[in-house]
Amino acid sequence: MWKHFLSKLPKKSLKSESVDSGRGNSDSNSPNASSNLGPGRPNSVPRRTSSVVFPASVIAGIEPLISFKDVPSSEKMNLFISKLSLCCVDFDFRDPTKNVAEKELKRATLFELLDFVSANPPKFSEPAILALCKTCAVNLFRVFPPNYRSNNSHASENDDDEPTFDPAWPHLQIVYDLLLKFVTSSSLEAKVAKKYINHQFILKLLDLFDSEDPRERDCLKAILHRIYGKFMVHRPYIRKSISNVFYRVVFESEKHNGIAELLEIFGSVVTGFALPLKEEHKIFLSRTLIPLHKPKSLGIYFQQLSYCINQFIEKDPKLASTVIRGLLKYWPITSTQKEVMFLSELEEILEVINMAEFQKVMVPLFWRIGCCINSYHFQVAERALFLWNNDQIVNLIAHNRHVILPIIFPAVESNTQNHWNHAVQNLSLNVRRMFSEMDDVLFLACHSHYKEEQEKIDLESEKRKEAWEQLETAASLRPPVAGNIAVLVTPLATSITC
Repeated sequence: MWKHFLSKLPKKSLKSESVDSGRGNSDSNSPNASSNLGPGRPNSVPRRTSSVVFPASVIAGIEPLISFKDVPSSEKMNLFISKLSLCCVDFDFRDPTKNVAEKELKRATLFELLDFVSANPPKFSEPAILALCKTCAVNLFRVFPPNYRSNNSHASENDDDEPTFDPAWPHLQIVYDLLLKFVTSSSLEAKVAKKYINHQFILKLLDLFDSEDPRERDCLKAILHRIYGKFMVHRPYIRKSISNVFYRVVFESEKHNGIAELLEIFGSVVTGFALPLKEEHKIFLSRTLIPLHKPKSLGIYFQQLSYCINQFIEKDPKLASTVIRGLLKYWPITSTQKEVMFLSELEEILEVINMAEFQKVMVPLFWRIGCCINSYHFQVAERALFLWNNDQIVNLIAHNRHVILPIIFPAVESNTQNHWNHAVQNLSLNVRRMFSEMDDVLFLACHSHYKEEQEKIDLESEKRKEAWEQLETAASLRPPVAGNIAVLVTPLATSITC
């Protein structure tokens, strides 16, 4: 059986070879490719494809089943390439009963390769780099099946659904570990490897971040982070490609499984930015990160997004006002869960903002906070009132109380009298007491102005009510009408209480 399996592998140098042809014909160079995978594999089994094309690869004519310890050092790299060629054969892992022996042989060979790369081998030759990149591409780069939840209108609401796991994961994990060890190996020269770990290779890695399997995304996160660190020439392209993924989520699909992991990578990237920040990085913040607050799936990656934005503000405190304006622009109107998240992020920003930047945005900011205080959803109102438990925020309010107190006082006073939730009422009374202790004269002036405004509102309401009563009386005195003439209906059918 082993002879039959190995007889299908190329023994001589190939003039030209690509990942596409390797993926489609890796099992054999003959038309009957299915015969290479053992009996019982139909031709109709779908193959995972890749569009990454590598130059001509050299497969050494050496027996791939030989152990590395049984060959001299001069032949180990050739054996490495030969074993990589063996692992370019693809199997159907959806049926665990098919090609069991061949799968186990491939798995054992992958472990051998992993041990070899982990043991600090001599510098990888260009054919070895090419062979490993091709093997990883053949095994990893694939098109994911359509997600049945993508057609579900409630998909964004049911984020706790269990993900779909790839049945080939035990095999894929070894390939990911091999690629990670390869990228981080001191035996790999970035100047040589950049020809094969190129833009197309990186783009295919980014496509894999949409996997539903969190284990696969964690592996990809580690690998992409190491590639970003090792290949400086690819850094601008990686940042641009990640931005494009974010743009698709914001403006097209609103759904991607790997946003949290990509933001984790970018969070560590931001910490390494040199000062002063380049304009490119500021544009990324304003056009990419801040709009990521818009999708309904914000809760999945909110923590990572908030961390990235805070890293930007720590680098350049002047960006705090830009971020707050962006939050106010994308402030949720119908999602109370997102409102609570926005308020939490606002508190983190206000803890580090300086006075000059705060004064630029304090008027629209506290108009929005006032609306949240008056929210009928008690969690939103509570979270807004909890801002006064933060000493730094209270200090900012105290220094600008002549502007902020007239804006926020009506919302607080209305809550103390009318809000249905007792906890919100008590918190509102505490904030009201803080205002009184902060500046009693200003507090009394705001209270007097609030009473005057309420009297005006009540008077206007009475006038409207009297006007409607007069109209109803006049209409009732007129004779009945027929035809297409408009008729005043009863008040019960049209009255709306706000």
